[in-house]
Amino acid sequence: MSVHPVMTWIEADEACSALWRSESGMPPPARVVVADDRMTADTAYRLACDGTALLWRGDFQNARQLLQALARRADRKPLKTSATPAEAFHLHRMTQAQRARILGMLLLPLDGDYGIPLRRAPDVRQACAEAYGPGEAPSVVSLRELLGLIGAHEWRKKGVEIPALEDRIHPHYGVFSPVRGEYVGLVAEAPLPSQALAFDIGTGTGVLAAVLAHRGVAHVVATDQDPRALACARENLARLGLTGQVEVVQADLFPEGRAPLVVCNPPWVPARANAPIEHAVYDPGSRMLRGFVGGLAAHLEPGGEGWLVLSDLAEHLGLRTRAELLALFDAAGLKVVGRLDVRPHHPRAADATDPLYAARAAELTSLWRLAAR
Repeated sequence: MSVHPVMTWIEADEACSALWRSESGMPPPARVVVADDRMTADTAYRLACDGTALLWRGDFQNARQLLQALARRADRKPLKTSATPAEAFHLHRMTQAQRARILGMLLLPLDGDYGIPLRRAPDVRQACAEAYGPGEAPSVVSLRELLGLIGAHEWRKKGVEIPALEDRIHPHYGVFSPVRGEYVGLVAEAPLPSQALAFDIGTGTGVLAAVLAHRGVAHVVATDQDPRALACARENLARLGLTGQVEVVQADLFPEGRAPLVVCNPPWVPARANAPIEHAVYDPGSRMLRGFVGGLAAHLEPGGEGWLVLSDLAEHLGLRTRAELLALFDAAGLKVVGRLDVRPHHPRAADATDPLYAARAAELTSLWRLAAR
């Protein structure tokens, strides 16, 4: 039996239904109208703002153009001013969530095999199968989400170049992509305390585990609790020929035992995620950070090091202070034995029109070398 909710609507005076797909966890829309190429962007925007979803029956490429028109209208609203960086961040997140809600109102039908029964529609069956699993029945999805699946499929095919590996990592849909390579470079450069064993906590694509193995660590245990991440890491490590060195284990944070090196790159921003797919970036209450720091000493061998890879963006946004971070270390019985820093290279760090530009321009990503006191 499907675990997906069902969306219902009236079309041609008949009651219709289909599975509802939403990676953001949004419930099926309560109000649905059927739309096609005759609907104007202004009408579509008004309906979307009122919470009415538009089930598209026209040309696929026209639906894409309509989505762009809705985005332009959503972006016309003047940004509210804020007194503090934290207020600016929360306003930015609220604006993003409202924009996503409006744009998510343009819906497309999918056949049971993920074919799109519309004119000029691309073949998205493989992209959907990679994200959703095998098809089961006709369904409905927002065009915005579908375009995200298509983009993720292309990234999965192309991969992300990792200089430290002299190879590529291929991210799966819903798994954080290592496009911000500066944090990978830190792990590739820091002095290894041992080449015998390492734990990689929250491995994601497996990129840091692969870098450690590439550096000569004989055995790496990579953990994650997300099924997509586990499948992604295993596939990447197999393609790189590292399955003999890296063991992928499902676990919430630490595996059993101790290691001379324990590495973790937790989500950097202590804020609520607007969708499950954002959990790689947003960590409410710094749960993963606190869990790693609090449990690190118990999983380090004598003389071992824990490497915490963390951006200070949250500090510049007023969401966490440096004193609070250092207090976490102290309360966990840890001391700082070294730190490597790097500035980000992504485009938004130099985009003065970004609402969070001041914080992004000041950001540093650090590898904290921690040891038990």
